[in-house]
This record gives sequence, C-alpha cells and structure tokens, in this order.
Amino acid sequence: MIFVHGWPSIGLMWRAQMDAFAADGWHCVAPDLRGYGESSTPADNDAYTIENVVADMAELHDHLGGKPAIWIGHDWGCVVVGELAAYEPKRSRGVVLTSLAYQPDGHALRTIVPLVDRTIYPADQYPDGQWDYYRYYTTHFEAAVADLDADLAASLASIFRPGNPAATGKPSPNATVTRNGGRFGAAHRAPPTEPDPALWPPGDFNVLVQSFGAHGFRPSCAWYLNDDANIAYARKAPDGGRLSQPVLFVNGDFDQICSITGNHQGDPMRAACPDLTVVSLPAGHWLPLERKAELIEAIRSWLQCKKL
Repeated sequence: MIFVHGWPSIGLMWRAQMDAFAADGWHCVAPDLRGYGESSTPADNDAYTIENVVADMAELHDHLGGKPAIWIGHDWGCVVVGELAAYEPKRSRGVVLTSLAYQPDGHALRTIVPLVDRTIYPADQYPDGQWDYYRYYTTHFEAAVADLDADLAASLASIFRPGNPAATGKPSPNATVTRNGGRFGAAHRAPPTEPDPALWPPGDFNVLVQSFGAHGFRPSCAWYLNDDANIAYARKAPDGGRLSQPVLFVNGDFDQICSITGNHQGDPMRAACPDLTVVSLPAGHWLPLERKAELIEAIRSWLQCKKL
C-alpha cells in the first residue's frame, strides 16, 4: 500500500492508516512528495507538474519491487495516484481516492470550474466558485506564499480544521480569497490558532511545522501553477484516462471544496471509472485525519469486497 498525501501535508499524515494496515500484514509506504518534508525541493515552479511527480512515484515503486500495489491518495495525492493508474495500470491493483475526485482531463481550473455548483456560487458573484483560492495562486503567487510563510505553525493550524456540518451548502471562505486580498485578508498572516490534536497528534503536528521550516510554502504551492502542463499530460493518457482498476472514492459530506454530493464534480470520475465504489463519511476536507478509523474500515471493506 502506497499512501500519497496532498497539500499542505507530509507522509506522516497517514500514520493511523499505516499502523492499521501494517498490522493486517500489508507493506505500507508513505513518501513525502516533491516540495514537501524531506523530499527534494526544486527551485523552478515547473518542476511540480503531475507528470514529474508520477515519475517520482514510479521510481519509488520500482525501488520497492514494482509489484502491483494499492495506491491511496488524498487531495493533490489523488491527482498523482489517478494519473499513475491511468498511465501505468500494471502498477496498481486498486486505487483509493479521498476527498478529491479523479478528473480524466486533468485537475486544473479549466476542468473543475465548469463543475461548480452555481446554486451555491452564482457566476456573477463567484466566477471561480470554491476554487477562487486556486485562482489566487495563479494571479498573486508571491503574496499567497508570503502570507502563509508569515507564521508557519499558525498557518498550518488554521488550515487543518475539521469540517462543519452547518457550513454544508454555503459558500466556502476559499471562494473569497481574491476579494479579501488573500487567505488571511488584510492581516496577511494567519491568526493565532491552536492545532487540533484530534487531527494531528501533537508530536506529528510539530514534525509537520518543522518540515515547512526549511523551504516554506513556496514549493508546495507551486503545484498550483502548472495547469497547462497537467492538462496536456492527462489528455495523453491511454484510453482517455479511463481507470480499469477497482476504484474507491471516499467523500467528505462536509467538504465545502471537494464533496461530490449534490453537484457535478464527480461526473467525470464516474464516467472514467467503470469499477467505482463511492463511500461518504461525515467529515470535511481532511478526511484521513478527521475520520481515521472510519476510513480504515471503509478501505478494509472495499478490499474484501473486491478480493484485493
């Protein structure tokens, strides 16, 4: 089992799942992706294309023996896992995607903004819907990074918050980043925020903060700057990017950005994954941290059902 994190995380986020599946007898690996943790941090923004990260994962997989694996992704990790499974299906026995649906045409503003729920985000008020924060990286990259770097611990603590069921069906704060002049508005730094120990054990959260100390947020945020390359790469995938393997998608009911419930965000994934199972859990975007045990059970049940 290879666990692939997203923004702004490190492999350690999968500790609970790795402990559980290792106890079941699986060989579990959770790398820090390029731009994160103890991995490489190239200076050029175009080093952070999905094609480059898929190549990293293929090289890692070869190093581990190259036998077909279960690949599990979260957030941008889902993009990596989905593209790897599309391009090199023999590397994957099954795919688990948490919190971000597979987009066979690539995960980019041009592919996801058309799927925005316009009952929540009228186009005249929210042209990019919940993805406005993504747009802000492409238009104000230096400012976005500087605001996050101003207080690393507070930024990370403010980002990793559990989902709020009361916010379901309402506009996300991420939809007004441009309007507010940045994620943290006029303050240009995160407010003092205590980390949520239910998501990250305190020792692990300290490691997360330290992992951003050397290079800040710039490398991880550069992932948002490669839409053209990522679309071109996705569209060259064999068979139109269809995934032949069994795919499990785990949806967060309270995820204001990525939930596929009641909208069209999951439609391309449904069309591209003929053996798709969808499970929903009462969680926000940080589902692997918010619902550690429930995610483990959802994956276990799916593995048993699919005889993987």
